[in-house]
Amino acid sequence: MKPNIALVIGDPAGVGPELIVKLLADGSASAHANIFVIGNRATLADAERAIGHSLNLEVVAANAIRTRDFGRPVLLDWAGLSAPSFATGQAAAANGAFMLDMLTLGATLTRDEKTDALCFAPLNKGALRAGGMQQADELRWFEDLLGCHAYTGELNVLDTLWTSRVTSHVALKDVSDLLTPEGIADAAKLIAEALKASGKSAPRIGVCGLNPHNGDGGNYGREELDVIEPGIALARERGYAVEGPFPADTIFVRAKNGQYDGIVTMYHDQGQIAMKLMGFERGVTVQGGLPIPVTTPAHGTAYDITGRGVANVGAMKNAFDLACRMGAHRAAQSRESIAA
Repeated sequence: MKPNIALVIGDPAGVGPELIVKLLADGSASAHANIFVIGNRATLADAERAIGHSLNLEVVAANAIRTRDFGRPVLLDWAGLSAPSFATGQAAAANGAFMLDMLTLGATLTRDEKTDALCFAPLNKGALRAGGMQQADELRWFEDLLGCHAYTGELNVLDTLWTSRVTSHVALKDVSDLLTPEGIADAAKLIAEALKASGKSAPRIGVCGLNPHNGDGGNYGREELDVIEPGIALARERGYAVEGPFPADTIFVRAKNGQYDGIVTMYHDQGQIAMKLMGFERGVTVQGGLPIPVTTPAHGTAYDITGRGVANVGAMKNAFDLACRMGAHRAAQSRESIAA
C-alpha cells in the first residue's frame, strides 16, 4: 500500500511552492504515495506561473484522506486554502504565522495516522519567530506541539549517508562541557533507529572524535578517552553497532567508501561542512526522535531567487522520497500492531 504524505508548501515567500510544483509536475511522485498538499491556492498559482506548469489539483476534505487510493496529488481543504498571495522574499509575521498553521495541520494529520509522514518545503526561522514561534527552532516547536518528551535531534541525510550530532546550535567553546557518555549513546540510538525506520535493518554507525588526531592518546585533549569511548561502550550495551571514535578528518572518507551508514558528530559544523561539500543541493534534514516521520530539504528558502522558477528541486525530491520510505515503514508497523 502506498503511504499517505502530508506535503506542506513551506514558506510562501520563498522557493518552497515552486519546488512543490516541480516535484509534482511530471506525475511520477504519485506512484510512490498518496499526496495531500497543504497550502493556499493563490501562492500555488503564483508558483505554477513561475514554473510554467499547472497542476490542476483537486480539492478534497481531510476526512476523505483514508477513503481511497488517490491516483494524483490533491489539495487539502482547510482554513488557509483561500489566503491571498504573500509578498515574496520577506521574512514577515504574516508568512511566518501561515507556515505554523500549515505545519500544525500536517503534523496533526500525521499524529492521528490520517497521513503517514510529513514533508515540508524550506522554512525561514526569522519569519516563524515573527509569526509566533517561541521555540529556538522548528524541531523544538514540533516537540511542544506533539507533546514529545523523548530525546530528539536533527539528522542530516545525503543519499545513503546519515549524520547526527551530540551538540547542535551552541557556541563552539561550550561543546566540550556539554559532551557526556549518555549524550553520545543517545545520539547513536537516534540515528540508528531513524535508519531502521527508513528501511536499513542493520545500520552501521561510526563516531567522530572531538580533538585533532582523535586526541592522540590524550596529548591533544582527553574527551575521546574520558567521554566518547564510554559513550560508545554504552551504545553497544544497548544493542547498537557502533564503532570509534575516529578522527573527524578521515571518518567521512570511510563512510563515503561504504563502511558506515551513519556518523555521530560532536558539534554542528563537524558534520555539516562535510555533508554540504559532498552534496549541498541533495541534502535532507530529518527531525529525529519525534513520534512521526518529518523530512525537509537541508537548504533554505532562497528569497533572492523566488519567483524566477530556477530553484533546484533535487533536495526536495530526496526529502519526499525519504518521507515515503519512512511513512511506508510506519504504516507497515501500524498494520502489524493491529494484526497482533
